[in-house]
Amino acid sequence: QVQLVESGGGLVQPGGSLRLSCAASGSIFSNNDMGWYRQAPGKQRELVALTTSSGRKNYADSVKGRFTISRDNAKNTVYLQMNSLNPEDTAVYYCNAANAYGLGSSLSYWGQGTQVTVSS
Repeated sequence: QVQLVESGGGLVQPGGSLRLSCAASGSIFSNNDMGWYRQAPGKQRELVALTTSSGRKNYADSVKGRFTISRDNAKNTVYLQMNSLNPEDTAVYYCNAANAYGLGSSLSYWGQGTQVTVSS
């Protein structure tokens, strides 16, 4: 059984930083593309960042230069370092692991989500 458990969300002031973690269990991780998605109230879920099994990384334009995705295969953990946060980053952040259906598919693996709120 595959499980993804996010942590690290919370309330932060504009300009602040947070680091999200996603711990994966089960027979996945080092061979899986991993991603972080977010969903703000009233909006569709969107891809924030991804890292492939080969190490390629990709970011949404809105977070380029501010967010960094990384993975530690020895710990089965993927991270999202978020700097210079602004209120538009407020959302529930989800960890996602690709399977045969692909990254971001509703049939792939998802964590339960962690709330990030950026507010003064």
